[in-house]
Amino acid sequence: MRPLPEPVRLAELASVVGGRIDAAQGGLRIERLASLASAGPADIGFLSDARHGTDATASRAGAVLVDEKLRRFLASDTVAVVVDDAYRAFAILAQWFERRLAGPGAATGVHPSAVIAPDAEIGPDVSIGPCVVVGARARIGAGVRLASHVSIGTGARVGERTRLAERVTIAHDCEIGADGLVHPGTVIGADGFGFAREAEGWRKIPQLGRVIIGDRVEIGANCTIDRGALDDTLIGDGCKLDNQIQVAHNVRIGRDTAIAGCVGIAGSAIIGERCMIGGGAGILGHLSICDDVVVSAMALVSRSIRKPGFYSGSFPLMDNAQWERAAATLRHLPDLRARLRQLEFQSRGRS
Repeated sequence: MRPLPEPVRLAELASVVGGRIDAAQGGLRIERLASLASAGPADIGFLSDARHGTDATASRAGAVLVDEKLRRFLASDTVAVVVDDAYRAFAILAQWFERRLAGPGAATGVHPSAVIAPDAEIGPDVSIGPCVVVGARARIGAGVRLASHVSIGTGARVGERTRLAERVTIAHDCEIGADGLVHPGTVIGADGFGFAREAEGWRKIPQLGRVIIGDRVEIGANCTIDRGALDDTLIGDGCKLDNQIQVAHNVRIGRDTAIAGCVGIAGSAIIGERCMIGGGAGILGHLSICDDVVVSAMALVSRSIRKPGFYSGSFPLMDNAQWERAAATLRHLPDLRARLRQLEFQSRGRS
C-alpha cells in the first residue's frame, strides 16, 4: 500500500479503532498500513492469530494492532495498539486509509457520451461516466456512482450511494439497494436457465421475475445473478459475494451471508442468514440451508441442511443409481465402523 500524503499520529489511529496505547506512544508518526512481513518503523500492522506470532516477533513494524492475549508475541520495541478484535480493527483501519488515499470523490454530473432516457429519474450528486446507458423509467438514487459502460435497464432501480464499476449490467426491472458495491463485468438480471423438453428440442420458458438485492451488498467481478422465472431472485441486506459466482433463478440468500469465489447455486435454492460458503462449492437446486451454516470449499450440497454447523464433502462422478446407493451407505459408515471394531474385539477375546 502506498503511504499517506501526510503521516498521522498513532493516537489518532488508536482512536479510530478504539484501541489502547500508552500516552507517551501517541506521537508516533504512521505512514502506511502494512503486512507484518513488509512493515517498517513508520507502518502499522496487525496480529489476529497466534499462528503468525513468529512473524510479529520478527516484524519491523512501528506499531501493531493486537489483542491482549497475543501481545506477548510482539518485539520489545514494537508499540502495541490493544484492541478487542484485531481483525475487525484492521478492517476499520483499512477503510480509514482507503478514504484518505482515494482523495476527493468522483466529480458529479453526466458524461456527454452517456445515454439517459427522458423519463429516467436521476437523484442529486450522481456521477454517470462515459458510455453509460440508463433506460426508460429507471431510478438512480442520490450519490450513486456509475462507471463507464454501465447499463441500467428499463424500470431498474439503483439505491442511494451505490457504486457500479465498469461494464456492470442491471437488467430491466431489477433492483439493488443503498450503499452497495458491484465490481466490473457483473450481470444482474439475465434470464434464468429455463427450458421445457420437446420432441424437437427445447422450448424456452420466459423468465418473468426480477432480481431484488438489499442494502450494503457487495458483489465481485464477473458474477451472474439470474432473474426469477415467476418469483424474484432475492439477495438480502449485507451479503458479500466474491468473484465469478453463479446465482440461478429464484434463489433466495439471507442477510449477511458471505459466498467465496466460483460458487454455483442452482435454481430455487434457499440459503439462510449469516451463512459462509467456501470457494468452488456447489449447491443443488430446490433445497434449503438454514441460518448460520458454514460450507467448506469445493463441497457439494446435495440435500437440505436444517441444523447450523460446519459441513464438508462431495462424491466422485458415477452412475446415478450407484451414487445414490453409495450416498446411503456413507451415512451409515460410523455405525458400520463401530460394529466392525466390536466384532474385532470379540474375535480377539475368543482367540
